Amino acid sequence: MSVRPSLAIIIGAIVCAVAALGSARSSQDALAQRLAQGAAAALEEAGTPVVEADFGLGEGKSPTRHPILRGGEELTEQDRAKAARAVARVRGVGGVVWSDGTIQAESDEEVFAPTHCQDDVEALLRARTIRFEESSAEIEAASRELVDEVATALRPCLGSIIAVTGHTDASGPEPGNIALSLDRARAVREALVSRGIPRDGLRARGVGSSEPVEGLDPSDPANRRIEFSVISTVPLTPTPVDTPGAR
Repeated sequence: MSVRPSLAIIIGAIVCAVAALGSARSSQDALAQRLAQGAAAALEEAGTPVVEADFGLGEGKSPTRHPILRGGEELTEQDRAKAARAVARVRGVGGVVWSDGTIQAESDEEVFAPTHCQDDVEALLRARTIRFEESSAEIEAASRELVDEVATALRPCLGSIIAVTGHTDASGPEPGNIALSLDRARAVREALVSRGIPRDGLRARGVGSSEPVEGLDPSDPANRRIEFSVISTVPLTPTPVDTPGAR
């Protein structure tokens, strides 16, 4: 029996999927580009043109409606807040956050009230810790169940910007600690994405040993940890950027 018709159907399906993926990506890029242009104009009008709103445009990036603000380190806190609010008011923009996570703003869309997910995650991590292989960003097999529980606890906050922060103890040189803590935060972020938490709402940070647990010596191994914080709450409204393309 000939298999050529079936092969033709399969090839046709692949071609259609690739075309759909390209179309979805083009639509996402177009929306992100429009938002980036609007944000640049808003920042200029606000008197803070030194700030850049990153909507994930560029090679190797994923377009998003939740921009990261960069630059403006010399600005006052008042001007930084002004810049964040200016970008947040651009129609279509979701949650706005600074690259260091210190200042954020919501759009003019209806804002959801904070939920209990922050407390739930903290309760999970109070007794247990997400552990990694030594000097590695590989999550230990014994911690995967805890990651499952963290993902479940975070689901009520879908639509929020959630910071995933990696910490180390003070052993070893600090540049290496910062790199390792960031790699571990990214590993947890990817683990959460694989469990259904949208990547668009997760921000991975690594702070090395600079923020030890209160009351602990900086070299105490208990400082090796992952922390989660809900730093912005915004509604999860489907847009071409938020809607996955063909897979």
